[in-house]
Amino acid sequence: MSQHFHHNPVRIVSSTLFGTASSALYARIKKIKRRDIECQAFFRKVLKSPLFQVLMISTITSNAFFMVLGTDYNVRYKLFRLFEISEILFVSIYACEFFMKVYVDPVKYWKDGYNLLDVVIILIILIPYTLRKIKGRHYRYLHIADGIQSLRILKLISYSRGIRTLITAVGQTVYTVASVLTLLFVLMYIFAILGFCLFGMPDKGDLNNWGNLAAAFFTLFSLATVDGWTNLQEQLDKRKFTISRAFTIIFILLASFIFLNMFVGVMIMHTEDSIKKFQRELMVERHLTLIEEKQMILRRQQEEVNRLMNTQKSGGKNFSELVEDFKKTLRHTDPMVLDEFGTSLPFIDIYFSTLDNQDNTISKLQELYYEIVNVLCLMLEDLPPQDASSHSSELMM
Repeated sequence: MSQHFHHNPVRIVSSTLFGTASSALYARIKKIKRRDIECQAFFRKVLKSPLFQVLMISTITSNAFFMVLGTDYNVRYKLFRLFEISEILFVSIYACEFFMKVYVDPVKYWKDGYNLLDVVIILIILIPYTLRKIKGRHYRYLHIADGIQSLRILKLISYSRGIRTLITAVGQTVYTVASVLTLLFVLMYIFAILGFCLFGMPDKGDLNNWGNLAAAFFTLFSLATVDGWTNLQEQLDKRKFTISRAFTIIFILLASFIFLNMFVGVMIMHTEDSIKKFQRELMVERHLTLIEEKQMILRRQQEEVNRLMNTQKSGGKNFSELVEDFKKTLRHTDPMVLDEFGTSLPFIDIYFSTLDNQDNTISKLQELYYEIVNVLCLMLEDLPPQDASSHSSELMM
């Protein structure tokens, strides 16, 4: 007991020292100023460009397609040289991507989980080459190293925000799902012991399905997934176990209809939360992008105005000519910076609705005016000729 209390502070101190040392090392590395800022900015721009992302997605997809073709030995034998060249090309592109990302940010690169996944995939790619170099081409475990090359397609995760959102949702459900699975395991444990005692008797029991605890667990898993449960129940009915049907129905109700549906519900809830969070992040990014565009337009227009004012002060042109020159600098593709209430979208929407109502009112007034004119014409036609002429003359007066 005393030894336990003696070593516990040492562990705390060692972990604290390790954390302090790592933070101090990171702060020292952060203070180092790079001299290749322009080159770093260029590679960062290349990595964030849509063209590079399309190139990587196309490369990963093509690699997966070639791996599918490689499962056919006839195609692999006929296109052996093409497979070798494509493999060298794919590995070279993956290596270039890795070195570019490390060059852009050599410290933060190792803090991203998806970057660590890319590093693991690169190490997996190198395993077959290392085994062929050390153990030879006839090494018996070489086919396993070739089989795990299918993990290369996981590089698509870092280029798809939708997949990352789903992975985040799955990660958030770990603790809840673990609790549900624990309850399901407890339920299966209880029913496995109960089923072994009821239906696993050596003389007339179903020894194949309930003869031991492992077989009972496997049988209960089949019942939980409702896969072939009728065949299992027939085996029990043939041996005339009267309580077997109640046992099967109760377990299926608890395991399949409650716990498995609870598992699906938890997954759906967390997935919806992650999708809503992803949509909010997209809205924030769009808002920030719009603000940057507004600031860039205002900055450029301010520079143009300052340049025109300086030109006017020097006496080169008058103000009207400067305004015409400023109009030429405006682009039709630039979004307008609208800060007044009259140019806001809600006001414009209300204004258009008001104009529509005004048009409808004018149209109805025109119809009413046409009806009044028609009635007056009918009244004039019904009057005698003399009265009609005198009435028309009065109207002219």
